[in-house]
Amino acid sequence: MAELRIPSVQHLARNWRHDATAIARVLVRLALDPPRFSYNPLYSSVRDMLVLGVPYDQVVEGIRRIKRESVRNNLLSVLPLIRDHFAGVAPDFFQTIDRRYYPVGRGLMVPFEPPMIYGVGGQLYFPWFSFWRQNPLAKERLSLFVTLVDEVLMQDPDLEAAHFEILDFSCPGPKLPRRLTVVDARDIPRVGEARKTVMLEAFAEGYFQAQATLAGKGAPPPKDRDERPAPDPDQPRLFD
Repeated sequence: MAELRIPSVQHLARNWRHDATAIARVLVRLALDPPRFSYNPLYSSVRDMLVLGVPYDQVVEGIRRIKRESVRNNLLSVLPLIRDHFAGVAPDFFQTIDRRYYPVGRGLMVPFEPPMIYGVGGQLYFPWFSFWRQNPLAKERLSLFVTLVDEVLMQDPDLEAAHFEILDFSCPGPKLPRRLTVVDARDIPRVGEARKTVMLEAFAEGYFQAQATLAGKGAPPPKDRDERPAPDPDQPRLFD
């Protein structure tokens, strides 16, 4: 049986739809064709440049060692934007944050794992990296994400005063290169409590519908799994 992994808070928001059945279809499709690459090297690159002072050219060389060309080029398209954004930033401290969980409903707990926080001149910064090339969080999905993150941050006295911003590395249009848009979370309207409850109930229902659907499908034959082409890293996926 294909594995239906529990999505993160960010992926919950991105894959939310207006009814549970549509959510289930999205989750089933993603479980049957999961991503086979990660943006984790970019988080390591941020740490290397910001904390360890590793020269940019050396960071680039590390990314160039990645064997898959499509993945390598995808990461290299983001790296200059990261460099420019953090140019001149000298953090007083930098740390990773322990994973937390948000209760969606029906026992479903989705993980929330901030990549890092850092402090400069007494101000705490909490950047959230959005590396999707296309279809970044927007409108009600973005409001849902920011609302859920707010609730998590408010539970931690060390984080509630942090300046929360979203670093969106998407393309502004088809066939256009990536650009960085910095979104101040304070400018994003929050989802009201009643609406949030409806949205989360729909997601939980869709998740368990997807789980039941996949349980009835069984595993695809090995030949089908082995001969599928590698997925395009720029396409929307659950955990890319």
